[in-house]
Amino acid sequence: MGWFGPSKNEVWQQLCHEIGAEFVAGGFWRGSKVQAHVFSWTITLDTYTVSTGHSSETFTRMRAPFVNPEGLRFTIYRKGFFSDLGKLLGMQDIEIGDTEFDEAFILKGNNESRVRDLFSRPRLRELLLAQPRLRLQIKDDEEWLRKRFPESVDELYFQASSVIRDIERLKGLFDLFAEALDQLCLVGSATRDQPGVEI
Repeated sequence: MGWFGPSKNEVWQQLCHEIGAEFVAGGFWRGSKVQAHVFSWTITLDTYTVSTGHSSETFTRMRAPFVNPEGLRFTIYRKGFFSDLGKLLGMQDIEIGDTEFDEAFILKGNNESRVRDLFSRPRLRELLLAQPRLRLQIKDDEEWLRKRFPESVDELYFQASSVIRDIERLKGLFDLFAEALDQLCLVGSATRDQPGVEI
């Protein structure tokens, strides 16, 4: 334990113990990560750092590749100071008819009816509302890392601009990913096939 409480690795190892995940120790070039297996999917939690020359910022991210036969895309994030301005300027915001949820989030997607169907699921909305800060999306392969995914494989992706050491929040994120992937299958926007990708 350090001066400011448990280290990231200590917290993440405890997380693995509590949720039955695997802690993968890092090396010189790679940081440690947590991997949980849900059906045919692997949900990976790690951090990465972006350097801007004079300073750097570390992000926590969670990723899960999956087979996305329809090419569905969505991005959901909590509303902020500029959200209302964006809506006035014509920014897309899909509403699902749940007042608390619609007032809390901006939701965008490339298939409005499919996105509305997905986010109408009560348990998924509950898990999203439990996250204090959130940006969740489906995105394509990570070209900037030169890691290309097979055709029809995309990833569910979460990112936060800090190192998350809150075990309850991390458990909530793993639950959110498992629920989102399961619901994507139920609405026909994902399959339980192995994505054939390791990250």
